[in-house]
Amino acid sequence: MRWENLTDDTAPRAGGTPGLFDANAVTTRTFDTPEFRGITFHEVRARSLLNRVPGASRMPFEWTVNPYRGCTHACVYCFARKSHGYLDLDSGVDFDTQIVVKVNAPEVLRRELASPRWSGEHVAMGTNVDCYQRAEGRYRLMPGILAALRDRANPFSVLTKGTLILRDLDLLRQAAEVTEVGVSFSVGFTDPTLWRTIEPGTPDPRRRLDAIATLREHGIRCGVLMAPVVPFLSDSPEQLRETVRAVAASGAGSVTPLVLHLRPGAREWFTAWLARTHPRLVPRYERLYAHGAYAPTWYQRRITRQVHELAAEYGIGPRTDHRRPAARNTDRSPTSEPPGATQLTLL
Repeated sequence: MRWENLTDDTAPRAGGTPGLFDANAVTTRTFDTPEFRGITFHEVRARSLLNRVPGASRMPFEWTVNPYRGCTHACVYCFARKSHGYLDLDSGVDFDTQIVVKVNAPEVLRRELASPRWSGEHVAMGTNVDCYQRAEGRYRLMPGILAALRDRANPFSVLTKGTLILRDLDLLRQAAEVTEVGVSFSVGFTDPTLWRTIEPGTPDPRRRLDAIATLREHGIRCGVLMAPVVPFLSDSPEQLRETVRAVAASGAGSVTPLVLHLRPGAREWFTAWLARTHPRLVPRYERLYAHGAYAPTWYQRRITRQVHELAAEYGIGPRTDHRRPAARNTDRSPTSEPPGATQLTLL
């Protein structure tokens, strides 16, 4: 998606960076507060918000909403990094610090949901970048988005690492009274040292698990996408057990493991981080990911088996897709994209 497709060309010019962004549709802001220091926000007016996923027949969802591009969570491995290249921005520092904000997202979504062409299909959020990243604390787009979905009784789900979702607990409860609402948190590990270095802009994994407990107490169904499982850094039997134990203690109803995948854009950024922080692991990663973005099938199956066995031991089960017949995925080959990989926003 090109920059010009994100914007309304009739928007007045109020800033922007020549050569980077199209037309006169961008307002560029910086805020001199500690939480936003070094971050630039590019406010645009979206022409549309509902996005149909290419190849939707293979996905666990067909429609997505993404009010932001770029993410201050700054997860080193995030697969969405490459998308910043479409805006003439790099997939490294720019992805973490140059954030596109679709400031009219709630009203555009409300208009699209009211269209006679819209049939009320499930809408997934958090599938590209986190809709509850730090910017949401200032721009507050999600309350309007959730209200629009609630008012149309439109089913939806949210995948996040952001504990800010608790701010919108009342809206989630109201929506859950009239439609199907699902919330999943991404918690790949609980190791505090790994968290601080590989997901520096996110809430502590323990706080995410606390948020799950709060949501569950208020009747909001929650699951955990245990992602990413990071080879050689969070995949030991002891580490997997500790993570699954903590997930179970939170009251999550399901846990689904997903091994780190390294698509172009993310791969280069992650490899540079690995060379700085764990140089001895670089050769092992080169071998493990020698044939593409995904770890070998045998490795993925081993992790999945271990996590599912631990989940059964602690009384929780793997996440299942309640929106599609299981038969849709029965022809998935061992080398194709793992189920749930496309939900890995944040990852």
